[in-house]
Amino acid sequence: MAGQTLRVAWKQSSGREARRALVSSLRELDVDATVVDEAEVVISELVSNSVRHAKPLADGTIRLGWTVRAGVVEVEVTDGGGPTVPRPAPRSLLAVQGRGLRIVRGYAHEWGVHEDRAGRTVWVSLGGPSRRRSQ
Repeated sequence: MAGQTLRVAWKQSSGREARRALVSSLRELDVDATVVDEAEVVISELVSNSVRHAKPLADGTIRLGWTVRAGVVEVEVTDGGGPTVPRPAPRSLLAVQGRGLRIVRGYAHEWGVHEDRAGRTVWVSLGGPSRRRSQ
């Protein structure tokens, strides 16, 4: 199993840094190209949602993490939480926003939200079932 953790500033432009780091890491680990592409979209959406809807961690950052096991990539984004629980917005042809978690759900084999005193983590499993099932 290979994993990596990264902290980025709590700002919209951090999505670019997150994508670059994740894609580079997954390519080095020879992850399937389709899963790499999906992970790139997912981390971008999750960082964007964190900045838009939540607050930063106590140190002013967002914590990103990813692991790879047997071709399955699990991505996590942890922030300081927000006033609402992350969930996909209802379908709307006229909505300008609100599609991020619908996109994430479309790529995810599984996804979920975990909250504790430190913050809120949104996690996504790509390419297969989550290791969280066996824990």
